[in-house]
Amino acid sequence: MQYINRLRQYGIFVVFVIICLILSFISPQFLTVSNWTIIITQVSINALLAFGVTFVIITGGIDLSLGSMVAVTGVTAAMLAHPDSFPLILPVFVGLFVGLLMGIFNGFIITKSKIAPFIVTLGTMTIGRGLALILSKGRPVSNLSDSFNFIGGGNIFGIPFPIIVLILVFVICTVILKKTILGRYIYAVGGNEQAARASGINVNQVKMAVYSIAGLLAGLAGIVLTSRITTGQPNAGAGFELDAIAAAVIGGTSTSGGTGTMTGTLIGVLLIGVINNGLDLLNVTSYYQQVVMGVIIIGAVVLDSWNQKNNA
Repeated sequence: MQYINRLRQYGIFVVFVIICLILSFISPQFLTVSNWTIIITQVSINALLAFGVTFVIITGGIDLSLGSMVAVTGVTAAMLAHPDSFPLILPVFVGLFVGLLMGIFNGFIITKSKIAPFIVTLGTMTIGRGLALILSKGRPVSNLSDSFNFIGGGNIFGIPFPIIVLILVFVICTVILKKTILGRYIYAVGGNEQAARASGINVNQVKMAVYSIAGLLAGLAGIVLTSRITTGQPNAGAGFELDAIAAAVIGGTSTSGGTGTMTGTLIGVLLIGVINNGLDLLNVTSYYQQVVMGVIIIGAVVLDSWNQKNNA
């Protein structure tokens, strides 16, 4: 049993290192600083979503609306980010606030209606996409200010700003999960909701908190993406929720709840980015990339199921 737990805990890291070693031998470009800067910058948006959904999955929930949140928050922020219109703080604040509101809405419906999170967030996924199309009238929102575009395209001391955002959010999320009462409650709710409720934990408040965090980080991801591509795209973020969930699960977050770490999720995000980057360097088409990623996701879920059965 101890061997299985250690495999579950460190297996993804070992796989990540092995894949990096293999790719470094196959392609000399892989280990260059410029290539790793590209990898981390590319995965930064998925990382923000994955950190948020990790909180949700640990409680035993799921959020399928993240991609739509990226679109609607990006469009909303872009509408307020035209040159000489408003100070930078306004589009950033509004984008984050819209994401937070959508997260709160998810949490409220899930806790009050007792409907499965899968169904609720599937509905809000459609609502969010529709709102993005309505606000933008189905067209990209362009002509954004240089200060806003800096968020996704600028750099500080040679470090792309999205990487700085990723690092800061990772540290904050890790502290919340490991060092706060909310973090302990999140694990308790995911481990055994009935026992958590019996011990005096307000389960509904915890669920509201995790969906709110996921929405807030989706809003941040929407702002970074919009800034990076310099337009608010109403169709942006399609399928992003699946990549985020995949990263969390690959990183060891149990779909049954109660287990997961931000470090594991970060490794899962990087693993996805490294595989995609490595296949690009090897001139492998995106079709094969999707197949490889699907196999990895299934493998991670099978390992999680195997681990749950052995712990039962």
